[in-house]
Amino acid sequence: MNDSSPIILFDGVCNLCNASVQFIIERDPTAIFRFSALQSDFGQSILAKNAVNTEGGDSVILVEGGKIYDRSTAALRIARRLSGGIKFLYVFIIIPKPIRDFVYKLIAKNRYRWFGKQDACWMPTEELKARFLI
Repeated sequence: MNDSSPIILFDGVCNLCNASVQFIIERDPTAIFRFSALQSDFGQSILAKNAVNTEGGDSVILVEGGKIYDRSTAALRIARRLSGGIKFLYVFIIIPKPIRDFVYKLIAKNRYRWFGKQDACWMPTEELKARFLI
């Protein structure tokens, strides 16, 4: 990892979000992505610095190449850099963002009800701590 590594900001108490981070880690063999919870000091500073409103943490944020991507665009840009067939989901980028984000927001709105919520942010293992920004 280096300072130009893409950073993924995620809801640290959401079970779906934490499972997604673990999914990404397993399919990121070169460890290009770094991670931070939206609720962390680092995550909050990125949001404030870029005037990003996450509407209560319902969006994944990707900081890549000095740009901020959210919701479905962030998810698809992340998928295209992973190993395996998941990268082919990027073809859905051709669907207009409002349509993609409608589906994304539907899942995000119900994520706690469908997948549950933790009392505290997920803590990475010792081997993974270097990939997390606090």
